[in-house]
Amino acid sequence: MVEELVAAGLAAGSACVVYVMAGARVVKQYERGVVFRLGRLRDRVRGPGFTMIVPVVDRMHKVNMQIVTMPVPAQEGITRDNVTVRVDAVVYFKVVDAADAIVSVEDYRFAVSQMAQTSLRSIIGKSELDDLLSNREKLNQGLELMIDSPALGWGVSVDRVEIKDVSLPETMKRSMARQAEADRERRARVINADAELQASKKLAEAAHQMADAPSALQLRLLQTVMAVAAEKNSTLVLPIPVELLRFLERGAQPAPQPAPQPAPQPAPGPTPGAEAQTAPQVAAPEAGTSGEEAAVEGPEGLPALGLPLPDAPDAPSVTSPANASDGSGVAETTGTSLEREVDGHRAVEDPR
Repeated sequence: MVEELVAAGLAAGSACVVYVMAGARVVKQYERGVVFRLGRLRDRVRGPGFTMIVPVVDRMHKVNMQIVTMPVPAQEGITRDNVTVRVDAVVYFKVVDAADAIVSVEDYRFAVSQMAQTSLRSIIGKSELDDLLSNREKLNQGLELMIDSPALGWGVSVDRVEIKDVSLPETMKRSMARQAEADRERRARVINADAELQASKKLAEAAHQMADAPSALQLRLLQTVMAVAAEKNSTLVLPIPVELLRFLERGAQPAPQPAPQPAPQPAPGPTPGAEAQTAPQVAAPEAGTSGEEAAVEGPEGLPALGLPLPDAPDAPSVTSPANASDGSGVAETTGTSLEREVDGHRAVEDPR
């Protein structure tokens, strides 16, 4: 009898131990336990530590409360300025209400992943390419708001969303590279032109200062020679004074030509019927003469001076009475007035 009681007690104790062990649960610090009793949600969510449930009657689901890092697959879309891009992102979220995460949605992880993909495509279609490349902070905030709005009903809070990479077509990359190169070249030219303008202003001021003090130019020349000589090279510098260059420049200029003098007008002839008289010509005194010797008159003195007489076969000959009387010769003139120059003196002959 006693043995039967002992055996029954041992059996009851073993059953109690098994029952307790079947109902014992341990919840970790980063988890929360949601208990369903006969399929009905219990109001109290079990916290971390040791807890008990009714075996067979209660079921407990553990929910991880840590922040989950979920990568969003790359989504291909067309931006508002008609550029095809591929954008991928990453979502950081956590469960804030364990009961809603179990009851309100079947799989909150899959739901958040799908919502992130659709929101990312919507952001791509509403944005321009420049915004995707340079204004990502604003896009991240908009994407976070779009995912977080429906996720709050699932007991999930989106911590942040980050766009990781924006893949562009190769043609677009080359176009952007050319645009950036052209912009940098434009800025370089503007900076160079500004520097040239400032340098020209400074050089003009220096020129005015050197014009006031000419010795400053010589000092500057010597400084330049010293700067060239300081370098280890085989260049030979021979400074030339600036005044010598100016003298050579003035000597290279052509001499001014004298203005031509107008030719003298012939003297008016005598009245018709009058005999023509030959104008006397004065010969220049030669070496050894006194200069008071008699001058040769008319064309008779031309052979003596070695000058030929003009040929006038068709013109009538006129004999000067002065020359005919003394037998010194006959002067023949043409029908027009003749001008001869003997030793710098001009003689005018009139045929009338």
